[in-house]
Order: sequence, then C-alpha cells, then structure tokens
Amino acid sequence: MALKVAVQMDHIASINVQGDSTFALLLEAQRRGHALFHYTPDRMAMRDGQVFAAVEPLTVKDEAGAHFTLGARERIPLTEMDVVLMRQDPPFDMAYVTATHLLERIHPKTLVVNDPGHVRNAPEKIFVTEFPDLMPPTLISRDLAEIKAFRAEFGDVVMKPLYGNGGAAVFRLTADDLNFGSLYDLFSATFREPWVIQRFLPAVKHGDKRIILVDGEAAGAVNRVPSEGDLRSNMVRGGAARPTDLTDRELEICARIGPSLREKGLIFVGIDVIDGNLTEINVTSPTGLRAIKRLGGPDIAAQIWDRIEARRAA
Repeated sequence: MALKVAVQMDHIASINVQGDSTFALLLEAQRRGHALFHYTPDRMAMRDGQVFAAVEPLTVKDEAGAHFTLGARERIPLTEMDVVLMRQDPPFDMAYVTATHLLERIHPKTLVVNDPGHVRNAPEKIFVTEFPDLMPPTLISRDLAEIKAFRAEFGDVVMKPLYGNGGAAVFRLTADDLNFGSLYDLFSATFREPWVIQRFLPAVKHGDKRIILVDGEAAGAVNRVPSEGDLRSNMVRGGAARPTDLTDRELEICARIGPSLREKGLIFVGIDVIDGNLTEINVTSPTGLRAIKRLGGPDIAAQIWDRIEARRAA
C-alpha cells in the first residue's frame, strides 16, 4: 500500500546525508513506493481549526550534494497525508511546542510519528526521570542551595541545559572547580528554565551508547566515544561511532521503558546509556540509524516503516 508521507523538518538542504536519520527514513519510504512531501515548520498554518502546510513533492538520492529534488510548492490540508514524520531538530522551545499542538489536530487520522501530544509531554531530560532507579543521581533545579548540596554530596558532576541538544553547553565540574560560581551565573542569565545536574560517570570515556527502540523494542545500538580532550560523545561534537552489542543491563532498561513508549505512541526513540545508567530518552528527532547500519547493524529504518505501515493498515 503506497502512502502519502509528509516530513516536517529543518530544510533538507541543510542536513548531513551520511549521518541523518531522517534521510534514512526518507530513502526507505521512497524505496517502498511511498510518495514523499517536504515542508519546514514555519510553513504550517491553522485556519478555523484545519491545519495546512505548504508542501513540496520530494525525491531523494543517497548522494551528498545532490541528495534531494523538490517539486512545485502547494498549500494542502495535512489531513490529506497518510503519515507525517515530525523530524525537525530541537531546541524544544515554544515554537516546537506549538508545532505539536497543530499536529495534534490531525493525529491519529493522519498518523504523526512520533505522537505529537506525547512528544510535547515527554522532553528527553524530564521523561527519563520516570525511571529514577535506572538513572545516575540527578537533580533538576536552578536553585543555588539545591545545586550546592547536590555537588557537595557527589563532588564530580555534570551540568547541562534542561532543553539542550547535541551536547551543547554540557559542563563537567569537579569537586574543587573554582569555575562553579561563574558557570552558575552564566546558566542563570542564559536559561530561564531549571537545568540538569547529574553525578559524573567516569566510564563515559569508554562511550555513551545510543540505543534505538522501535515501538518499544530494542532494535540496535551504536557506541559513541568522545574525542580526545572532550567530555561529550555526541557525533555532531566529534564523537566516534563504534559497533556494539547490548548488555543484559541495557536489555533490562529497554524492557522496563518499552511498555511506556508503546502506550504513548512513541514509535522511534533513542535512549542514551552510560555504564548501565540511563541518562536520556530522546523522542523528538533521534539519530543513529545510518551509523548503526554502516557499522554492520540492522536496517532500523526498515523496521520503523514496517511498524508505520502496520499502524496505517490496522
């Protein structure tokens, strides 16, 4: 069954073809004969309760620099689509939240992946706190006394924005780091929200494992190893992708969170695990599909489309 599929994303001209999971999903959809349409979030509108977007027919090719062709733009009701992939990158700000409200008006008649209401209610660094026993000690606060007490208890900590992404503004603070006061002032001036403080996990030097779950089931993983002299393992920050298998502890983590993901309609999810500790549950625009396949792992894009097609056929 051929589907009409719209992808809501940052403009396709800006993506890194070799590393972009959205592109992997588009290639697989096209291979299956689905009709693709492209639009950016700013091209959405709602009038009298009906959601529209200015979409362009899209064809893709796995060739950097010549990876897409767009057709003539046309304003359509998004209910004409069978599927919308919500794949714009964070920041998870009010523009992102508003997009989830608009897409919620068309879901599930048009299947939105992931479910927009649950994406809105499951920010990666907050949703994960539903499973505190799987996590390292974690504080969410902007209160100086709370942060000082947490730091006094654990000494070596990591501080990062609550709604950040891609490893931006992630800092390690050792017990005697004299930069703490200045960093607190900087975060206070930069972020209106609370931020995340976690016990530092020394094993991060061996890798931060990105595990992909499809409809609540573990599908594959890649180990992201920080570059020399950097705390962050994100591949956009220079982290190196390495093949990996799942440990018993990691399978246990996936089994624990899987039912909640399925219940919330979160078909494509990426979790981050360091030394058996769950640190984030990414539901907005997870990455890792192309790296996993390139390193000899499964074709997870195909698994995702199997689930989407099954949902549409139900």
